[in-house]
Amino acid sequence: MKEKSSKNKTIDLSVEEGQTYLSRCITLDSYQNSLDYVLDKTLLGDSFQIMRHLPPHSVDLIIADPPYNLTKAFHGNTFSKKKQGEYRSYTEAWLTLTTALLKDTGSLYVCCDWETSLIIGSVLQELCIVRNRITWQREKGRGAAANWKNGMEDIWFATKSDNYTFNLDAVKIRKKVIAPYKVDGKPKDWQKTEQGNYRNTCPSNFWDDITIPFWSMAENTAHPTQKPEKLIAKIMLASSNPGDIVFDPFLGSGTVSVVAKKLNRHYVGIEQNPQYCVWTEKRLEMAEQDKDIQGYNQGVFWERNTLTVQGQHLYSP
Repeated sequence: MKEKSSKNKTIDLSVEEGQTYLSRCITLDSYQNSLDYVLDKTLLGDSFQIMRHLPPHSVDLIIADPPYNLTKAFHGNTFSKKKQGEYRSYTEAWLTLTTALLKDTGSLYVCCDWETSLIIGSVLQELCIVRNRITWQREKGRGAAANWKNGMEDIWFATKSDNYTFNLDAVKIRKKVIAPYKVDGKPKDWQKTEQGNYRNTCPSNFWDDITIPFWSMAENTAHPTQKPEKLIAKIMLASSNPGDIVFDPFLGSGTVSVVAKKLNRHYVGIEQNPQYCVWTEKRLEMAEQDKDIQGYNQGVFWERNTLTVQGQHLYSP
């Protein structure tokens, strides 16, 4: 076996190597009147079964990254592409179970590609109040011989009611001011700091500042569809508060739980693959010592290549 470079931080330990981590996960086969038993835990098992055992109206924020309608291998498990009607039924089934867990003041975000977005957005309109569709630039993707390369993904934002959390100031983007404008000698809509002149701007529903985890990043795992911590952090800071409960029915390698821990939220995540549970628990352990989130510093998201100290870029990805 080829030895991994010392700079390669990818988490890829096997289930056999990670038995200590796997032992921290729990199973659930009976109904719970509260979330006390599962709070801040990784639940090993089938989401459709486990969600039936969780109490309704109990979580503040749901972030879901369901299988896209593609034939895809996930370390021993394969999701097979379904016909459109079958995928819609699959979506209706898991979303019905998921939204039942959401508090009346809660919010829901669902990740998807352009094709599944058509179905998921439609189903969400029947179950919730759809607020927006975020599109983010994925940066990676294989070229296509007879089509446009797919470099974008969607995230649907929905709420249960008109009473919901949205912390705008927590997700403003700090951008460098190239031509600072002053009124009566004072900065207008910008700040002068030791790091330069900056303006905090409202985020839009197009995100082009997300870096997909790669081998030299501490958050990277061998999961084939891992979401970046920065992507999840934007959602979590906007639509939850410290101490809130965040739920992920398709946990994968644990990004939602890890970000929740770093941002002082409670978490509950379900994952059926023991391999991914191992990586999740490993990352949760690492988060006890390292709470950094790429691109997020001093309480704001910085525009790329703008945060510098003594001439050195602290954030460039």
